[in-house]
Amino acid sequence: MNLDSLPHRIRPAAAEALGALVLLHGRGTSELDLLPLLDVLDPERRLVGVTPRGPLSLPPGGAHWYAVRQIGYPDPITFLPTYERLSGWVDSLAREVGVPIERTVIGGFSQGAVMSYAVGLGRGRPAPAGILALSGFMPTVEGFALDLDGREGFPIAIGHGTEDPVIGVEWGRDARARLAEAGAAVTYREAGIAHSVDPSYLTELADWLERTIGHGAGGGG
Repeated sequence: MNLDSLPHRIRPAAAEALGALVLLHGRGTSELDLLPLLDVLDPERRLVGVTPRGPLSLPPGGAHWYAVRQIGYPDPITFLPTYERLSGWVDSLAREVGVPIERTVIGGFSQGAVMSYAVGLGRGRPAPAGILALSGFMPTVEGFALDLDGREGFPIAIGHGTEDPVIGVEWGRDARARLAEAGAAVTYREAGIAHSVDPSYLTELADWLERTIGHGAGGGG
């Protein structure tokens, strides 16, 4: 598998890349949706930024990572093949851009956050530098398992709106509790917004990203 297995956009680093940032879009959009966030989160372009497109075309249109059956419980028939495909794509990214997974942050919004948890914490997967999850949940899927063992100090940033009618804030709080119990270094913020990205959180996330990649570059993660 190579990068062409998923349509994507690449924003190069300004110089030699110190790491990579992968952002996964939400339901019904495309690889263009989160592309502007690359410069917001990494204004000095220290990182190579990549935004892939979900492989599924489903109602009501746009690209999707899986079919929505029940919040918290993605449809396994669509989720599992996407998980395998995205995992292979992330592995090929490390080879093709020359940035190892331990210096790559994987993040996303809504369905993209769900897939970030899956690829970053899936059993048998290599650990990235960190995970950025906005307005998502940790998935429960038959035939798939998260592995929270050995996550002491692992950087995870979570953001969620308290007025989210799509994926309720209780899902963000559940992820925070489970990850904190596993020993992860969780940065968590809520805002009085609906199903969207909190603009006031972005500056803090840019600082978090710089620290996280620096930690990974130093041999941790």
